[in-house]
Amino acid sequence: MSGVPITMIVLGCDPSLTGFGWCVHDSQALGLDRVLAKGRWSTTSSEIWVERYVALRGHLITLFHSMPQIEKVGVESPPFGEQSSELLYALFLMVNEAVWMNRRDVVYFDPVTVKMLTKVDPSLRKGKMHKSDMIEAAKADTGIKKWNADEADAYHVARFSARFWELHAGVISLDDLSPAEHRAFAREHTFTRGERAGETVRYGALFKEGKRFYLFSKLDPYK
Repeated sequence: MSGVPITMIVLGCDPSLTGFGWCVHDSQALGLDRVLAKGRWSTTSSEIWVERYVALRGHLITLFHSMPQIEKVGVESPPFGEQSSELLYALFLMVNEAVWMNRRDVVYFDPVTVKMLTKVDPSLRKGKMHKSDMIEAAKADTGIKKWNADEADAYHVARFSARFWELHAGVISLDDLSPAEHRAFAREHTFTRGERAGETVRYGALFKEGKRFYLFSKLDPYK
């Protein structure tokens, strides 16, 4: 059973050296009011590499200071494994330093999961979500007509991060989740046969504190 609705202000980030999308989302607002602010930061390859990282981290810290109402953060994490990028992972670390320094709780979603969540119910829509699809979904959800791809991705990260944090806080229940949200947040499997019969494996982000989400707000602010 769902709890009492609360307003949750969440920053969504889609880190990139050339087009860092960000969006601040109000979980209880409707239409245009769902987006409190959005934008895109960029650097160029002509800049010294370390300056690019420091500049983007600085933009993020400035945003936290200018919008202290931001309570939670969602970050699109780099795709690890064969598609990983050392440059993108370095930026991911800088982003998390800014989040940690400002003691905001953070949840991470990989790009595939963000697209799956945006579909809402993957069984009703087959195939890939392209950049144009992500933009159209942001337009439909907010009524805002002007989006670039980086901002749209950040918006979806923010809106579904808000849903995750609402579930974590007990504001919504498992029954309130869409099929995609249930898969991303709370999926688990109990083996019924073989040597592992009776064993339950939990895949959802909700079960992965210290891996897929961190409660930085609970840390000592002076350390």
